Amino acid sequence: MTQSGEPVIRVTDLKKHYGDVRAVDGVSFEVARGEVFGMLGPNGAGKTTTIEVLEGLREPDSGNVDVLGLDVCKHPESIKQRIGVQLQSVSLYPRLTVAELLDLFGSFFSHRMPTKQLIDAVDLGERANARSMDLSGGQQQRLSIALALVNDPELVFLDEPTTGLDPQARRSLWDLVKGLQAKGKSVMLTTHYMEEATELCDRVAIMDHGRILEMGTVPELIGRRFKERAVFFDSTPKLPAERLGKLGGVTRAAQEDGQTVLYSNAVPDTIGGLLAMADELNAEPHNLGIRQATLEDVFLDLTGRALRD
Repeated sequence: MTQSGEPVIRVTDLKKHYGDVRAVDGVSFEVARGEVFGMLGPNGAGKTTTIEVLEGLREPDSGNVDVLGLDVCKHPESIKQRIGVQLQSVSLYPRLTVAELLDLFGSFFSHRMPTKQLIDAVDLGERANARSMDLSGGQQQRLSIALALVNDPELVFLDEPTTGLDPQARRSLWDLVKGLQAKGKSVMLTTHYMEEATELCDRVAIMDHGRILEMGTVPELIGRRFKERAVFFDSTPKLPAERLGKLGGVTRAAQEDGQTVLYSNAVPDTIGGLLAMADELNAEPHNLGIRQATLEDVFLDLTGRALRD
């Protein structure tokens, strides 16, 4: 649940280019205090560059960027004392223990949380004296988040925090993010995962080719583009796309991960026409099902490709 007051992030017409590559090409958005705000997009969309500008790690070419009410270009050190940063990939001293790393990172800040409290917060109590090189992937991700929280930040940046984790470790980290919000923290995260964005984020910005294509709550994003339900089945050349698109009730057809998806505003008509067509062509539509439109459908509709592409 978002809170009122001054936004913790305000970005206006942010641009960052590398030669001819427009990594960030005129991005504007705000993040409210107490909000979990997600930035969703494929590799190369400009998510990480945007985050790095907000963190003071890169200078923008143009635009205005305020974090916690301060201009990020004019007050980077003041901002860094008040934010927490969990990077996409982090190199830790491999022979230092969990507790030693947290003590070290804590020494960099004027205000810090007790090491034991951090270890308990990310459920690493049994690994407090383990060297970082001996931690599992999920434990290393938890440690990286603990390091981001060492200064008790008002605003936490999480850059693809669950990439490469198994489902159990991913859900454990989701609980951690929810706990941060419950304590009044603001969180900005980037992710590849639709389910993660749907589960965690108050609002989502869908980004591709350096631009924000759509922004809003997940129900808003779906409602703006889809009034239909999705009829899906395993794709087969025996059921030609041009005929599928003309079935009763079908407003559009798409291919996604080996599936054909028919968006329909009259599902009985679509299913009836599909089965009649399948009988005529002797082609069974395997794994046939019906579902509501999802964030994945929104992304596919906006970009013409699945998020994982």
